[in-house]
Amino acid sequence: MTGLTRRTTLTLIASALAGAVAFAAPAFADGKKVTVALDWTPNTNHVGLYVARDKGFYKEAGLDVQILPYSDTAAGTLVSNHLADFGVAGVGFYSQHAAGADLKAVYAVVQHETGRLVFSADRKDIKSPKDLDGKTYGGFGSAWENALIGSIIKADGGKGDIKTVTLGTSAYEALANGSVDFTLEILTWEGVQSELLGQKLTALKYSDYGVPEQHTTLLVSSDAYLKQDADTAKAFLTATRKGYAYAADHPDEAGDLLIAANPDALTNKELVHASLKSLVEGHYLRAENGTIGTIDPAKNSAIGDYLFANGILKDGNGARLAEKPDFASYISNDYLPKD
Repeated sequence: MTGLTRRTTLTLIASALAGAVAFAAPAFADGKKVTVALDWTPNTNHVGLYVARDKGFYKEAGLDVQILPYSDTAAGTLVSNHLADFGVAGVGFYSQHAAGADLKAVYAVVQHETGRLVFSADRKDIKSPKDLDGKTYGGFGSAWENALIGSIIKADGGKGDIKTVTLGTSAYEALANGSVDFTLEILTWEGVQSELLGQKLTALKYSDYGVPEQHTTLLVSSDAYLKQDADTAKAFLTATRKGYAYAADHPDEAGDLLIAANPDALTNKELVHASLKSLVEGHYLRAENGTIGTIDPAKNSAIGDYLFANGILKDGNGARLAEKPDFASYISNDYLPKD
């Protein structure tokens, strides 16, 4: 991408966000403005953000937090280009960081892996990942998906040769009607939805096939923002953790708040409440030992090592990284409250 094209693209994104902010209500007057970009349409992974906003936790911290509507531009891209202060990200954050993006993970939304590889339980020809060789995967367009799936299949004794069609959220409908053979899901959202619909799926946990346990969902910021406004970052993350803790303690109320804040996006109230129940009872929002928000350095290093070893991490020119990065520099718990 040329410099001119890049500048033009970012200018267009900035203009779109400026318009979007007008609809990111409610806004609190006289507070320090903080913007947060979502990784997907509003769902229960975002519940702590909405609880902190609508219960007044951000306002109490002197903040005017605006949750930006989901767009086609990745949250990490908005954050690294300083068009959002914080963003929700997944494992793709590691690829962006490796390619030179100004990103740092500062909060673990979930304490355990929520991703699953899924296929219809009625498929007699698929019993384990090695049986996926030659099958069609309904994907989402991120760079790491095929490498992830390939490594899972190889760990089970297969070759890792699959066909991929990029479908986005349509992948789940395609799986249901047999247009694709398998896909990936978030256990605590799509997995819950499948149960409610009575769909019989076999869900395979990544870590059972060589992929390290990880924080599936993170909040990221940029080094530039963290250095420039460390106090605001600390205030934001303290209030955010309070929001997620409140959601873990009061899931029914938190679910109602999330639905009320997003009535057009969250029309299935049963799904929202069932998903929150899964997040709480599965110790995803708050670990068994009470940990909430803290990024586990061991998990960070393990998933980083895995991504590097499997050639998933590329530099800014698209070449496989020749040297393993210092993954400790990818994260920071320094902006979380000290209990």
